Amino acid sequence: MPAAPSDRPHILLIISDDHGYADLSSRGSQDARTPHLDRLAASGMSFDSAYVTAPICSPSRAGLIAGAHQQRWGGHWFSDASFPPARQPVLPELLRAGGYRTGYFGKVHYGFEQPGDRACPEQHGFDSSFYGMTSTSAGRLHYLHHSRESRERLGDAFHAVHGVNPMFEDGREVDCEQHLTTAFADRAIEFMGPAPESDGADGTATEDPFFCMVAFNAVHNFAWQLPEDELAARALPKHEDFDPDTDRYIDWYDGAISPNLENGRAYYLAQLEIMDREIGRMLDHLEATGRREDTLVVYLTDNGGSACNYGNNAPLHGTKYSLFEGGVRVPLMVSWPGMVRPGSRSDALVSSMDLLPTFLAAAGIEHPDPVQIDGRPLQEVLDGTGGGHELMHFDTGFQWAVRDRLWKLRWVDEEDTTYRDRLLKNEHTDIGAGLTLVPIDRDLDESPEADVAAEHPEVVSALLEAHQAWSARMRELASA
Repeated sequence: MPAAPSDRPHILLIISDDHGYADLSSRGSQDARTPHLDRLAASGMSFDSAYVTAPICSPSRAGLIAGAHQQRWGGHWFSDASFPPARQPVLPELLRAGGYRTGYFGKVHYGFEQPGDRACPEQHGFDSSFYGMTSTSAGRLHYLHHSRESRERLGDAFHAVHGVNPMFEDGREVDCEQHLTTAFADRAIEFMGPAPESDGADGTATEDPFFCMVAFNAVHNFAWQLPEDELAARALPKHEDFDPDTDRYIDWYDGAISPNLENGRAYYLAQLEIMDREIGRMLDHLEATGRREDTLVVYLTDNGGSACNYGNNAPLHGTKYSLFEGGVRVPLMVSWPGMVRPGSRSDALVSSMDLLPTFLAAAGIEHPDPVQIDGRPLQEVLDGTGGGHELMHFDTGFQWAVRDRLWKLRWVDEEDTTYRDRLLKNEHTDIGAGLTLVPIDRDLDESPEADVAAEHPEVVSALLEAHQAWSARMRELASA
């Protein structure tokens, strides 16, 4: 029998890694095949103006799990990113305290954490977990190999940057030689469990709600790391991993990504299609166990698509690492049967920070200190009565941006070009330079030619004042 409907839904949160904004067949992609993400979109609401809090994974993921700007605790870029401090309660802690059973399956990368730190899932509210720690491996997880044998085979010089360290299960090292996208989905399905047994006089079944967070490393770079059967099915050649004879890892890395990787787009699309298939398996499991009608499902990616990994962000300008729209505007889908109109769309300004208050509101849980969060519940947007945020702020230290419903003001340091030069050289992406203003509601062009700052000094002044006030507030909170 299906589980009885509840006013406390199960929650399945799916996060991908570097998924290009345009790489969905539901958005008209000519080569990306995503039938199960399309199915998710058709069952709920797709957001056209959804944002994450940073154009890279670590600070973005920290902001999401806290429902707050990571600048509150000093996080901006890889160099200072960290998991929210203990004084900042995070999503799984709040849901578990409210009676949810909690599971985490996927990539962990909030900063420079080590095994046993608060950033590890079992240390911040997850009952069950299976994860790879990428802070110890240059931000990467190998798609195929995670074992003591692989670590020993590569040796001390390269196993860390290559990302083949063993996985962790509830904080303990475990070997895994399975394709990680499938492994994460397997563990999530196992956690969600079989259909609950009947325990009511009327023959219905009830159970405690769950929060299942699946953080795929797909479709991050090194996408050629595919199982043999997947390569054969796509007629793709096997591509060797890191050459130990290369003097410097960064030299090999630069040669292994765009524009130097033959079949690069095809490898990327293969990883995307596998992830889509595994998402389909999770949705099928919810349906087969009678839970789908009582489950809030959310999908998004952690930052914009990566140019070095053949992601496509059209029609947005720019890519991962930048504060162009292509770096921080992401695909977001929310499906909640009976609560969200199927096949609906929204252009409201929403943020990954909104997920924490949205989930708490859905679960009937109050945040112990609401001033600690910057997100807003999505329920008003979902039912059509609210318009989302008025302002969106971003800051990586060497670049910042602020946008309202009409305009976007963006700044990149022109005096110290260290970061810009490094990103141009190693990631093949240009983050721009100087102060620019664009009418973002009318045109997504953010090129230098689109800059209208000189024609609208009053808009520049107003947005600059708003951003300076926000920045001062963040600095005050970080120093408290």
